[in-house]
Amino acid sequence: QVELAESGGGLVQAGGSLRLSCAAPGRTLSTYVMGWFRRAPGKEREFVAIIDWSGTTTYYADSVKGRFTISRDNAKNTAYLQMNSLKPEDTAVYYCAAGFTGWPATKPADFGSWGQGTQVTVSS
Repeated sequence: QVELAESGGGLVQAGGSLRLSCAAPGRTLSTYVMGWFRRAPGKEREFVAIIDWSGTTTYYADSVKGRFTISRDNAKNTAYLQMNSLKPEDTAVYYCAAGFTGWPATKPADFGSWGQGTQVTVSS
């Protein structure tokens, strides 16, 4: 397992943008599949996006496709989630995850390492 730390959450108006980061200081993430999940109040944790170890292949939930972009910089041991055209229904705690897993991995159980989460709130 690897310790992950998210940053970049906050309060934004509908239509705005945020960029989340997920870092693992001192650890190498280049061999992991990286994912982003979110949990809205009263709901289950849901899949948002994943990216393969090389950064060349990505997969998105239908609800964020075309608005969110997942990327990674293996030299910095960091993964990112660029969120554009945000909607109030995107309000949630966002978690990054790392794992050695098949493709596409869209279930929380597919990932062995998790961050503590960062709150994203989108006001209408």
